[in-house]
Amino acid sequence: MTALHLRGVVLPGEDERDLWVVNGRIRTRPVPGAETVLDGGFLLPGLVDAHCHLGIGPTGAVDLDTAAAQAETDRDAGALLIRDCGSPIDTRPLQERLDLPRLVRAGRHLTRPRRYIPHLGIEVGDPELLPAAVAEQVEYGDGWVKLVGDWIDREHGDLAPLWPDDVLAEAIAVAHAAGARVTAHVFGEDALPGLVGAGIDCVEHGTGLTADTIAEMARRGTALVPTLINIENFPHIAAGAHKYPKYAAHMLDLHARAGGMVADAVAAGVPVYAGTDAGGGIEHGRIVDEIAALHRAGMTVEQAIAAGSWGARGWLGWSGLDEGAAADLLAFDADPRENLDVLRSPARIVLRGRVVG
Repeated sequence: MTALHLRGVVLPGEDERDLWVVNGRIRTRPVPGAETVLDGGFLLPGLVDAHCHLGIGPTGAVDLDTAAAQAETDRDAGALLIRDCGSPIDTRPLQERLDLPRLVRAGRHLTRPRRYIPHLGIEVGDPELLPAAVAEQVEYGDGWVKLVGDWIDREHGDLAPLWPDDVLAEAIAVAHAAGARVTAHVFGEDALPGLVGAGIDCVEHGTGLTADTIAEMARRGTALVPTLINIENFPHIAAGAHKYPKYAAHMLDLHARAGGMVADAVAAGVPVYAGTDAGGGIEHGRIVDEIAALHRAGMTVEQAIAAGSWGARGWLGWSGLDEGAAADLLAFDADPRENLDVLRSPARIVLRGRVVG
């Protein structure tokens, strides 16, 4: 493989530096004969979509070829690392393709009967069986397990928790003992104290976060992936929930509070990362839209970029553009810190040391 040479300001720093790429790794010392593919500009660790669903389409599960096309769309938008937060199909073959983003899989959603989108997750009939189901998903996934923390309870007519607190604590302990982390879909307020108190590692969406649960997440270091571009769909969801007026009103209220919730979480020191929730109702390739939404919600430009680049990479166990790091990077002609729209037009996309765009 031909060695590559790039020169530019290496973000998040301010200094212009030379980087070389050999065998898929970053080198900081000259490599004779390297091909210069960028001379001037800005270099950014590849973007991260920290909440994505490869293998889900608008009508449910899709085939592997369609999932690969979804991954290509994300890659071309700059997302070179994806945390897949639940897929009904086995996406492990996608990890073998060198032209697709690196993929961290959370296996299958774990839910209760009739308490999630049909056919996407594994339904656990008896809540007491959740720890055993978590153990199975630890073996199947890549160090993450995805729970459905709340969903509409049709008898109650509104969002309600799925799991008893003691079962959650046992299930999360099972995952932690095996070296895995646990995250949960949760929209409303009621499920959050139990999830956070049980030691959950991340909250997805989190629209029901309050001052108390935000403070507890900050104390514990629990991460938040708010998926703001998905929350934009809440009014549409409410409009279609004619049979459940309490739920519809609740979803509208959660939508109205979402931006302030993220601002409060950031101010409190909760680690916040960018995730699109692509798959189903959200199109793939929208990671920059989510980064921009985080900025509008109160993050500084640099915080928002970090949430979708070097910060999220570190959280998932990947480094930035340092000696020996994986050569997954984007090059830009202008500084994205001056204008986030710059992120939409990379001059070069380098994945696993190969120029792919």
